Amino acid sequence: MNRLYRFLAAVTAVPIIAACADNGGNEPDEPTIDVENEANGESEVNDNVGVDTEDEAVNEHGGNNGENEVSGEEANGMIPIAEMTTGDWTVETVAESLDVPWSLQKADSVYYLTDRDGHVLEVTDGDVSRFELETSDPVAHEGEGGLLGFLLSEDFASSGEGFAYYTYQGPSALENRVVTVERQNGAWVETDILLDGISGDRIHNGGRLAVGPDDHLYVTTGDANVPSLSQDENNLAGKILRMTQDGEVPDDNPFGDSYVYSTGHRNPQGLSWLSNGTMYASEHGPTAQDEINLIEPGNNYGWPEIEGDESAEGMEDPAIHSGTDTTWAPSGTAVYDDYLLVTGLRGSALYLYDEAAHEMREIFDGEGRLRDVYVDGDSIYVLTNNTDGRGNPAPNDDRILRLTWNGEQ
Repeated sequence: MNRLYRFLAAVTAVPIIAACADNGGNEPDEPTIDVENEANGESEVNDNVGVDTEDEAVNEHGGNNGENEVSGEEANGMIPIAEMTTGDWTVETVAESLDVPWSLQKADSVYYLTDRDGHVLEVTDGDVSRFELETSDPVAHEGEGGLLGFLLSEDFASSGEGFAYYTYQGPSALENRVVTVERQNGAWVETDILLDGISGDRIHNGGRLAVGPDDHLYVTTGDANVPSLSQDENNLAGKILRMTQDGEVPDDNPFGDSYVYSTGHRNPQGLSWLSNGTMYASEHGPTAQDEINLIEPGNNYGWPEIEGDESAEGMEDPAIHSGTDTTWAPSGTAVYDDYLLVTGLRGSALYLYDEAAHEMREIFDGEGRLRDVYVDGDSIYVLTNNTDGRGNPAPNDDRILRLTWNGEQ
């Protein structure tokens, strides 16, 4: 289980490790405002269904399962993570000068991540190596599209294999696909297409990949800026999909011979499971009303028919939503001590979902937009996203940050 024992480091900050990669800045060929969250008049795109709260303001893994057994008192005065705030963390820069990074993984001491422009990045001892992913069709980095989800296989150390989700130009429109990838002879290459033809657009592409407790691969897809697709069981957009790691439809999927696991999603971008198997997804709402949903097979989560506090027969209410006046713009998620952690883009914070208290708590902020979170032992890693066209990037953005408890009471 995860512990925040950091007593010997209580009064010492961890040295910053500088890393070099592409210079940060606004996305190539994109305006200063990213269409990813085109809310409140900030969009270059005429989105007639409202604003994707993912990226609407200037200053956007399945998580590792944990056990919430030890309280702060039981751990010799350790502060429970649910009570922590920004000042309780020691922050170390693991890598910097990243350009629109999206998904973060780690194997042994090496960090692996994608950028939307089509690269797999490897960070070793602070040094960043950048590889263009060799794909069957060029990665289309248009708006929110590009190389998004990335997941290392369980046997990556021996196989060098993983999974990726990217946008490409289909016969008449943008589409998304799920592929297997492999590190071969100093390069990253696509080895197989597991699923393609997923409707895409400049906005609302979903894109998160995670392997669940059942060893199946789960995929989030956005509504591709066509809200009605989310309610169409025969279309893969606006869904959470489930497949075997070989790309087959599992026999127990809820809609027969279909990859669809749940319907009625707008733009989900986070997937994680608690130790008891509870599955959560984070989802961008239109102009606030972001959601955390408890996912069960075959359920309909309502978009575009209901949102926020609205209800309808046969549709699920969110576990929690941000209301009409607050925006989280939630993206990647992970699990620490059986609490769901959620990154916020517009919210510019790392949130903790306290199910018992029915609230989202900010446990870390001050570094701008956060795209993804990864848990490894006692450490929490967050991926900033200030170069995506909607943030205020610092000269060394974007960065991987490592958070550990600073030992102070």
